[in-house]
Amino acid sequence: MLDRRLIKIAEEMERSLMADYVNLLNRPWSLIWRNLLAGTAKGVGIAIGFTFFAATILYVLQLLGALNLPIIGDYIADIVRIVQHQLEFKGY
Repeated sequence: MLDRRLIKIAEEMERSLMADYVNLLNRPWSLIWRNLLAGTAKGVGIAIGFTFFAATILYVLQLLGALNLPIIGDYIADIVRIVQHQLEFKGY
């Protein structure tokens, strides 16, 4: 019974890839390289996602501005005025 239990524990440890994790911890440069690649991929993904999201929002606002709705049109005009005001007084 003890042998079966030990075999079962050994099989579960093999499935959990514990040895691969320990090998990875013993090679710090490999761990750093993998984390660097993962971080770069996450950053690029966030940048692409935000660009798509912002472009979609701007497209929708542009369509709403073209409809000349009284409340939304005034709101968009205020946003444009604020942005233009900020750009005029920012001396780069």
